[in-house]
Amino acid sequence: MIKNDLFLRALKGETVERPPVWMMRQAGRYLPEFIAIREKYDFFTRCRTPELASEITVQPIRRYGMDAAILFSDILVIPQAMNIEVEMKPNVGPWLPNPIRSQKDVDNVIVPDIDETLGYVMEAIKATKELLNDEIPLIGFAGSPWTILCYCVQGQGSKNFDKAKEFCFTQPVAAHTLLQKITDTTIAYLKEKVKAGVNAVQIFDSWGGMLSPVDYQEFSWKYINQIIEALKDDAPVIAFGKGCWFALEDMANSNASALGVDWTVSPKVARKLTGNKITLQGNFDPVRLLSPPKVIKTMVKEMIDEFGKDKYIVNLGHGILPHIPLDNAKAFIDAVKEYNN
Repeated sequence: MIKNDLFLRALKGETVERPPVWMMRQAGRYLPEFIAIREKYDFFTRCRTPELASEITVQPIRRYGMDAAILFSDILVIPQAMNIEVEMKPNVGPWLPNPIRSQKDVDNVIVPDIDETLGYVMEAIKATKELLNDEIPLIGFAGSPWTILCYCVQGQGSKNFDKAKEFCFTQPVAAHTLLQKITDTTIAYLKEKVKAGVNAVQIFDSWGGMLSPVDYQEFSWKYINQIIEALKDDAPVIAFGKGCWFALEDMANSNASALGVDWTVSPKVARKLTGNKITLQGNFDPVRLLSPPKVIKTMVKEMIDEFGKDKYIVNLGHGILPHIPLDNAKAFIDAVKEYNN
Protein backbone atom coordinates (compact mmCIF):
# COMPACT_ATOMS: atom_id res chain seq x y z
CA MET A 1 0.00 0.00 0.00
CA ILE A 2 1.14 3.55 -0.78
CA LYS A 3 1.76 5.40 2.52
CA ASN A 4 0.81 8.85 1.19
CA ASP A 5 -2.17 8.14 -1.09
CA LEU A 6 -3.53 11.71 -1.13
CA PHE A 7 -3.00 12.00 -4.90
CA LEU A 8 -4.83 8.71 -5.61
CA ARG A 9 -7.69 9.69 -3.30
CA ALA A 10 -8.06 13.04 -5.06
CA LEU A 11 -8.22 11.19 -8.40
CA LYS A 12 -11.13 9.15 -7.00
CA GLY A 13 -12.88 12.36 -5.89
CA GLU A 14 -12.70 11.44 -2.20
CA THR A 15 -12.81 14.04 0.56
CA VAL A 16 -9.27 15.00 1.61
CA GLU A 17 -7.75 17.11 4.38
CA ARG A 18 -5.83 19.11 1.77
CA PRO A 19 -5.30 18.74 -1.98
CA PRO A 20 -2.22 16.84 -3.20
CA VAL A 21 0.55 18.68 -5.06
CA TRP A 22 3.13 17.87 -7.73
CA MET A 23 4.62 19.89 -10.58
CA MET A 24 4.82 19.06 -14.26
CA ARG A 25 8.48 18.66 -15.24
CA GLN A 26 9.38 18.58 -11.53
CA ALA A 27 12.07 15.99 -12.32
CA GLY A 28 14.59 18.10 -14.12
CA ARG A 29 16.13 21.22 -15.34
CA TYR A 30 15.66 23.68 -12.44
CA LEU A 31 17.44 21.41 -9.91
CA PRO A 32 21.22 21.66 -9.38
CA GLU A 33 21.42 17.90 -8.74
CA PHE A 34 19.78 17.31 -12.14
CA ILE A 35 22.14 19.74 -13.85
CA ALA A 36 25.09 17.78 -12.42
CA ILE A 37 23.79 14.62 -14.15
CA ARG A 38 23.00 16.52 -17.36
CA GLU A 39 26.60 17.67 -17.61
CA LYS A 40 27.76 14.04 -17.75
CA TYR A 41 25.11 12.36 -19.92
CA ASP A 42 23.18 13.42 -23.01
CA PHE A 43 19.37 13.61 -22.99
CA PHE A 44 18.39 10.23 -24.41
CA THR A 45 21.14 8.46 -22.40
CA ARG A 46 19.41 9.82 -19.29
CA CYS A 47 16.05 8.52 -20.55
CA ARG A 48 17.44 5.10 -21.51
CA THR A 49 19.52 4.39 -18.40
CA PRO A 50 17.19 3.11 -15.65
CA GLU A 51 19.44 4.13 -12.74
CA LEU A 52 19.75 7.69 -14.12
CA ALA A 53 16.04 8.05 -14.93
CA SER A 54 15.03 6.74 -11.49
CA GLU A 55 17.52 8.98 -9.67
CA ILE A 56 16.27 12.05 -11.57
CA THR A 57 12.65 11.09 -10.80
CA VAL A 58 13.20 11.03 -7.04
CA GLN A 59 15.47 14.11 -6.77
CA PRO A 60 12.61 16.62 -6.36
CA ILE A 61 10.83 14.31 -3.91
CA ARG A 62 13.90 14.25 -1.64
CA ARG A 63 14.16 18.02 -1.81
CA TYR A 64 10.51 19.10 -1.56
CA GLY A 65 8.35 16.09 -0.67
CA MET A 66 5.67 16.29 -3.36
CA ASP A 67 2.66 13.97 -3.09
CA ALA A 68 3.45 12.17 -6.37
CA ALA A 69 6.50 11.48 -8.52
CA ILE A 70 6.47 11.55 -12.32
CA LEU A 71 8.86 9.30 -14.19
CA PHE A 72 11.70 11.11 -15.94
CA SER A 73 11.31 10.32 -19.63
CA ASP A 74 10.15 12.08 -22.80
CA ILE A 75 7.09 11.95 -25.02
CA LEU A 76 9.34 11.43 -28.07
CA VAL A 77 10.50 7.96 -27.03
CA ILE A 78 7.28 6.79 -28.73
CA PRO A 79 8.17 7.97 -32.28
CA GLN A 80 11.71 6.63 -31.74
CA ALA A 81 10.18 3.21 -31.06
CA MET A 82 8.02 3.60 -34.18
CA ASN A 83 11.03 3.80 -36.52
CA ILE A 84 11.14 7.63 -36.61
CA GLU A 85 14.52 9.20 -35.90
CA VAL A 86 14.47 11.80 -33.10
CA GLU A 87 17.45 13.78 -31.82
CA MET A 88 17.74 16.38 -29.07
CA LYS A 89 19.73 19.29 -30.48
CA PRO A 90 21.33 21.81 -28.11
CA ASN A 91 19.52 25.18 -28.30
CA VAL A 92 16.97 23.70 -30.75
CA GLY A 93 15.20 20.97 -28.78
CA PRO A 94 13.59 18.02 -30.57
CA TRP A 95 14.91 17.53 -34.12
CA LEU A 96 13.54 14.94 -36.55
CA PRO A 97 15.84 14.77 -39.59
CA ASN A 98 13.27 12.91 -41.75
CA PRO A 99 9.85 14.42 -41.03
CA ILE A 100 6.73 12.60 -42.21
CA ARG A 101 5.12 14.34 -45.17
CA SER A 102 3.40 11.63 -47.27
CA GLN A 103 1.39 8.40 -47.18
CA LYS A 104 4.60 6.54 -48.13
CA ASP A 105 6.33 8.00 -45.04
CA VAL A 106 3.37 6.90 -42.90
CA ASP A 107 3.59 3.37 -44.36
CA ASN A 108 7.19 3.13 -43.06
CA VAL A 109 6.06 3.87 -39.50
CA ILE A 110 5.69 0.72 -37.39
CA VAL A 111 3.60 -0.19 -34.36
CA PRO A 112 6.48 -1.65 -32.35
CA ASP A 113 6.93 -4.42 -29.82
CA ILE A 114 7.00 -2.37 -26.60
CA ASP A 115 9.30 -4.74 -24.69
CA GLU A 116 11.88 -4.69 -27.46
CA THR A 117 11.84 -0.93 -28.10
CA LEU A 118 10.84 0.63 -24.77
CA GLY A 119 11.79 -2.00 -22.22
CA TYR A 120 14.25 0.47 -20.69
CA VAL A 121 11.28 2.62 -19.55
CA MET A 122 9.80 -0.35 -17.68
CA GLU A 123 13.18 -0.99 -16.03
CA ALA A 124 13.28 2.68 -14.98
CA ILE A 125 9.81 2.32 -13.44
CA LYS A 126 10.90 -0.73 -11.43
CA ALA A 127 14.07 1.04 -10.26
CA THR A 128 12.04 4.14 -9.29
CA LYS A 129 9.46 2.10 -7.37
CA GLU A 130 12.31 0.63 -5.33
CA LEU A 131 13.67 4.10 -4.51
CA LEU A 132 10.19 5.44 -3.65
CA ASN A 133 9.57 2.46 -1.36
CA ASP A 134 5.75 2.91 -1.55
CA GLU A 135 5.98 6.35 0.09
CA ILE A 136 4.09 8.12 -2.74
CA PRO A 137 2.50 7.16 -6.09
CA LEU A 138 4.38 7.20 -9.39
CA ILE A 139 2.89 8.75 -12.54
CA GLY A 140 3.69 7.48 -16.03
CA PHE A 141 2.95 9.61 -19.07
CA ALA A 142 2.72 9.86 -22.84
CA GLY A 143 2.14 12.61 -25.35
CA SER A 144 -1.23 12.75 -27.07
CA PRO A 145 -1.27 11.30 -30.60
CA TRP A 146 -1.85 14.81 -32.05
CA THR A 147 1.09 16.28 -30.12
CA ILE A 148 3.36 13.43 -31.30
CA LEU A 149 2.15 13.94 -34.89
CA CYS A 150 3.03 17.64 -34.59
CA TYR A 151 6.70 16.80 -34.01
CA CYS A 152 6.77 13.94 -36.53
CA VAL A 153 5.47 16.12 -39.36
CA GLN A 154 6.90 19.52 -38.42
CA GLY A 155 10.31 17.99 -37.68
CA GLN A 156 10.94 20.31 -34.71
CA GLY A 157 9.17 22.61 -32.26
CA SER A 158 7.07 25.41 -33.73
CA LYS A 159 4.95 28.40 -32.75
CA ASN A 160 2.01 27.26 -34.88
CA PHE A 161 2.79 23.75 -36.24
CA ASP A 162 1.61 24.92 -39.66
CA LYS A 163 3.15 21.96 -41.53
CA ALA A 164 1.50 19.48 -39.16
CA LYS A 165 -1.89 21.14 -39.66
CA GLU A 166 -1.40 21.34 -43.42
CA PHE A 167 -0.64 17.60 -43.48
CA CYS A 168 -3.88 16.86 -41.59
CA PHE A 169 -6.00 19.14 -43.76
CA THR A 170 -4.53 18.17 -47.17
CA GLN A 171 -3.80 14.46 -46.54
CA PRO A 172 -6.41 13.46 -43.94
CA VAL A 173 -6.24 9.73 -44.76
CA ALA A 174 -2.47 9.64 -44.18
CA ALA A 175 -2.86 11.80 -41.05
CA HIS A 176 -5.52 9.55 -39.51
CA THR A 177 -3.48 6.44 -40.34
CA LEU A 178 -0.50 7.96 -38.52
CA LEU A 179 -2.64 9.10 -35.58
CA GLN A 180 -4.06 5.59 -35.22
CA LYS A 181 -0.60 4.00 -35.30
CA ILE A 182 0.55 6.42 -32.58
CA THR A 183 -2.61 5.69 -30.57
CA ASP A 184 -2.14 1.90 -30.78
CA THR A 185 1.51 2.24 -29.74
CA THR A 186 0.63 4.59 -26.87
CA ILE A 187 -2.06 2.26 -25.50
CA ALA A 188 0.35 -0.70 -25.53
CA TYR A 189 3.08 1.47 -23.96
CA LEU A 190 0.91 2.81 -21.13
CA LYS A 191 -0.49 -0.65 -20.36
CA GLU A 192 3.09 -1.93 -19.97
CA LYS A 193 3.89 1.05 -17.72
CA VAL A 194 0.98 0.16 -15.46
CA LYS A 195 2.14 -3.48 -15.35
CA ALA A 196 5.63 -2.26 -14.44
CA GLY A 197 4.22 -0.34 -11.49
CA VAL A 198 2.99 3.21 -12.26
CA ASN A 199 -0.07 4.16 -10.21
CA ALA A 200 -1.61 6.63 -12.67
CA VAL A 201 -0.95 7.92 -16.18
CA GLN A 202 -1.13 11.37 -17.73
CA ILE A 203 -1.65 12.21 -21.40
CA PHE A 204 0.01 15.49 -22.39
CA ASP A 205 -1.74 17.22 -25.28
CA SER A 206 0.76 20.08 -25.34
CA TRP A 207 -0.29 21.34 -28.79
CA GLY A 208 -4.03 20.67 -28.68
CA GLY A 209 -4.67 24.41 -28.39
CA MET A 210 -3.27 24.87 -31.91
CA LEU A 211 -6.48 23.38 -33.32
CA SER A 212 -9.94 24.91 -33.68
CA PRO A 213 -12.65 23.27 -31.52
CA VAL A 214 -13.98 21.32 -34.55
CA ASP A 215 -10.53 20.15 -35.68
CA TYR A 216 -9.64 19.30 -32.07
CA GLN A 217 -12.44 16.73 -31.97
CA GLU A 218 -11.30 15.14 -35.24
CA PHE A 219 -7.52 15.14 -34.91
CA SER A 220 -6.91 15.04 -31.17
CA TRP A 221 -9.68 14.31 -28.71
CA LYS A 222 -11.07 11.17 -30.35
CA TYR A 223 -7.61 9.56 -30.16
CA ILE A 224 -7.03 10.67 -26.55
CA ASN A 225 -10.43 9.20 -25.71
CA GLN A 226 -9.42 5.85 -27.25
CA ILE A 227 -6.45 5.81 -24.87
CA ILE A 228 -8.65 6.69 -21.88
CA GLU A 229 -11.11 3.91 -22.77
CA ALA A 230 -8.30 1.36 -23.15
CA LEU A 231 -6.64 2.32 -19.84
CA LYS A 232 -9.56 3.24 -17.59
CA ASP A 233 -9.78 -0.19 -15.93
CA ASP A 234 -6.01 -0.44 -15.46
CA ALA A 235 -5.17 2.90 -13.80
CA PRO A 236 -6.52 6.44 -13.33
CA VAL A 237 -5.95 8.60 -16.43
CA ILE A 238 -5.33 12.35 -16.34
CA ALA A 239 -5.90 14.18 -19.63
CA PHE A 240 -4.15 17.53 -19.99
CA GLY A 241 -4.82 19.65 -23.07
CA LYS A 242 -2.87 22.88 -23.02
CA GLY A 243 -4.98 25.73 -24.39
CA CYS A 244 -7.99 23.38 -24.71
CA TRP A 245 -10.44 24.96 -22.26
CA PHE A 246 -13.01 24.88 -25.11
CA ALA A 247 -13.06 21.07 -24.91
CA LEU A 248 -13.42 20.76 -21.13
CA GLU A 249 -17.14 20.01 -21.30
CA ASP A 250 -16.60 17.04 -23.66
CA MET A 251 -13.54 15.90 -21.74
CA ALA A 252 -15.54 15.90 -18.49
CA ASN A 253 -17.97 13.39 -20.01
CA SER A 254 -15.16 10.91 -20.64
CA ASN A 255 -13.82 8.17 -18.36
CA ALA A 256 -10.75 10.22 -17.44
CA SER A 257 -10.17 10.43 -13.69
CA ALA A 258 -8.94 14.03 -13.88
CA LEU A 259 -8.43 16.88 -16.32
CA GLY A 260 -5.43 19.19 -16.33
CA VAL A 261 -6.12 22.88 -16.95
CA ASP A 262 -3.71 25.66 -17.84
CA TRP A 263 -3.59 29.22 -16.49
CA THR A 264 -5.72 30.74 -19.28
CA VAL A 265 -8.94 29.52 -17.64
CA SER A 266 -10.12 30.54 -14.18
CA PRO A 267 -10.94 27.89 -11.57
CA LYS A 268 -14.55 29.10 -11.56
CA VAL A 269 -14.94 28.71 -15.34
CA ALA A 270 -13.14 25.33 -15.35
CA ARG A 271 -15.50 24.05 -12.64
CA LYS A 272 -18.53 25.40 -14.51
CA LEU A 273 -17.50 23.84 -17.85
CA THR A 274 -16.89 20.46 -16.20
CA GLY A 275 -20.05 20.57 -14.09
CA ASN A 276 -17.98 20.09 -10.93
CA LYS A 277 -18.12 16.34 -11.59
CA ILE A 278 -14.47 15.55 -12.24
CA THR A 279 -11.15 16.14 -10.46
CA LEU A 280 -9.23 19.09 -11.92
CA GLN A 281 -5.47 19.59 -11.88
CA GLY A 282 -3.56 22.85 -12.32
CA ASN A 283 -3.34 25.69 -13.06
CA PHE A 284 -0.66 28.03 -11.65
CA ASP A 285 1.17 30.01 -14.35
CA PRO A 286 4.75 28.57 -14.32
CA VAL A 287 6.19 32.08 -14.82
CA ARG A 288 4.42 33.15 -11.61
CA LEU A 289 7.02 31.03 -9.78
CA LEU A 290 9.32 34.01 -10.39
CA SER A 291 7.18 36.09 -7.99
CA PRO A 292 8.52 36.45 -4.43
CA PRO A 293 7.90 33.36 -2.27
CA LYS A 294 5.44 35.26 -0.07
CA VAL A 295 3.34 36.23 -3.11
CA ILE A 296 3.46 32.65 -4.42
CA LYS A 297 2.12 31.33 -1.11
CA THR A 298 -0.77 33.83 -1.11
CA MET A 299 -1.65 33.04 -4.72
CA VAL A 300 -1.56 29.27 -4.14
CA LYS A 301 -3.92 29.58 -1.17
CA GLU A 302 -6.31 31.70 -3.27
CA MET A 303 -6.11 29.15 -6.10
CA ILE A 304 -7.04 26.27 -3.75
CA ASP A 305 -9.88 28.31 -2.28
CA GLU A 306 -11.25 28.93 -5.78
CA PHE A 307 -10.98 25.33 -7.01
CA GLY A 308 -12.03 23.90 -3.63
CA LYS A 309 -9.86 21.42 -1.74
CA ASP A 310 -11.71 18.30 -2.96
CA LYS A 311 -11.57 16.88 -6.50
CA TYR A 312 -8.48 18.99 -6.99
CA ILE A 313 -4.75 18.39 -7.53
CA VAL A 314 -2.48 21.42 -7.20
CA ASN A 315 -0.08 21.78 -10.12
CA LEU A 316 1.31 24.27 -12.57
CA GLY A 317 -0.53 25.10 -15.79
CA HIS A 318 2.45 23.69 -17.75
CA GLY A 319 6.01 22.49 -16.97
CA ILE A 320 8.29 24.27 -14.50
CA LEU A 321 10.80 26.58 -16.20
CA PRO A 322 14.59 26.04 -15.96
CA HIS A 323 15.38 29.32 -14.18
CA ILE A 324 12.97 29.08 -11.24
CA PRO A 325 14.70 29.76 -7.90
CA LEU A 326 14.69 26.73 -5.59
CA ASP A 327 13.08 28.70 -2.74
CA ASN A 328 10.21 29.66 -5.01
CA ALA A 329 9.50 26.05 -5.98
CA LYS A 330 9.61 25.24 -2.26
CA ALA A 331 7.14 28.05 -1.48
CA PHE A 332 4.71 26.56 -4.02
CA ILE A 333 4.85 23.08 -2.46
CA ASP A 334 4.87 24.34 1.14
CA ALA A 335 1.82 26.54 0.53
CA VAL A 336 -0.20 23.44 -0.32
CA LYS A 337 1.08 21.41 2.61
CA GLU A 338 0.28 24.27 4.99
CA TYR A 339 -3.20 24.74 3.56
CA ASN A 340 -6.13 24.80 5.92
CA ASN A 341 -9.36 26.46 4.88
